[in-house]
Amino acid sequence: MLIISRDGKTTVVTGWRAWLAGAVLGLVAAVVLVPLAALLLGLTLTIAAFLLFVVPLAIMLAVVSTWIRGLR
Repeated sequence: MLIISRDGKTTVVTGWRAWLAGAVLGLVAAVVLVPLAALLLGLTLTIAAFLLFVVPLAIMLAVVSTWIRGLR
């Protein structure tokens, strides 16, 4: 059952029309939320890869450069 109030007038939608409206609303929500979830997953994986590979590499390069400067 779907109840719509507009301009002080209440309309009740039941039966197959309510099911159809619910299905359309679910489809619209899926079309909006699935790409958003994919974008956030990609962003999360990018940040994780950066933290997993680039940060330790930067730390190793800093340690090696400090060690080389200490040899002079």
